Amino acid sequence: MTHPMPFDAHDIPPQSSVRAARHDLLTHISDFLIRHDLDITGTNLSLVCAALSGSNRQLAQEFAARETSREPIDQRWINTMTRLDPGTHDRIAELEKLMDKLEYSLLRFAQTAKSAQDESSQHRGAIGRQIKEIQSGSVAHSEGMRVERVIELSASMLERLEQVEKAMDRSESETQQLRSSLAQARHEADVDHLTRLPNRRAFERRLKSASDEARANDVPLCIAFCDVDNFKQVNDRHGHDAGDRILCAIANTLNAIANDECFIARHGGEEFVLLFYGLTKQEAWHKLDKVRGMMASKQLLNRETGKPFGKITFSGGVAEVTEDSDPRSALARADAALYEAKKAGRNTIVAH
Repeated sequence: MTHPMPFDAHDIPPQSSVRAARHDLLTHISDFLIRHDLDITGTNLSLVCAALSGSNRQLAQEFAARETSREPIDQRWINTMTRLDPGTHDRIAELEKLMDKLEYSLLRFAQTAKSAQDESSQHRGAIGRQIKEIQSGSVAHSEGMRVERVIELSASMLERLEQVEKAMDRSESETQQLRSSLAQARHEADVDHLTRLPNRRAFERRLKSASDEARANDVPLCIAFCDVDNFKQVNDRHGHDAGDRILCAIANTLNAIANDECFIARHGGEEFVLLFYGLTKQEAWHKLDKVRGMMASKQLLNRETGKPFGKITFSGGVAEVTEDSDPRSALARADAALYEAKKAGRNTIVAH
């Protein structure tokens, strides 16, 4: 017979110790964000907390290695860590599956409602015809009371079926409205509310489908990351509202080349991502570099203050997705190319 292990109160840390540990972790996280000048966002907090608390060992090792090498832990690198986190792709995939299941369930409900409505309509027609035959005397009967009872029951059934039909009509209408709302919500979930470009969620889904299609058709697919140069200085000098207008201006410039061969999304912060379908790496580089030149030649003015923003530029990194069996490896190569462009003096495009 086994005996339970004796309970020892010393095995449980006192509540004060737990609170102290939480306080230390929060202090550590806030100091880390401030020291590296990182935005206080839900994504940043989640990533930094996972690394500093040790709940994600691999992430903790990445952070430690970065600090040891004295390389910058900036927003661009944080975005890279989030982007390369396999859990991010898995969570998006699970969300997609959930929405697809919901949409399918709504479609099936609408089909069932329509089928029931058609069936009740047929029954109503059959009973209605029987009642008319009895009332017209075309059906012989010797027991008047029994016939009257049949008529009464049939009339009651007819009324009930009419009620069911109306309920089905309402259900079908509500289902159609719900499906429309779901489609609208799904669309809004894919759109960046500032620039109105597709967002990171939409990009993740497009990367998967475009990669599969490119491999199936044996055509190249390239990816490019673009990052606004010295964007923090714009925010510091002109304010975040002006910074938002700069992002919209760059989004519009990039969007000018969007078509069936070029998908553009805001990836987060001051970073944009592009997919070039059917273009080689050199062709994608040339197309993006042309847009970079267009942006660099503009002189933007702060309409609120009348002061010029100066030259606003962006740097970019290009990689070919179809060079590797894993499309996500192209993300790392494009990001490395972007980092190289930044180190080379910004306002340039590098292809890897």
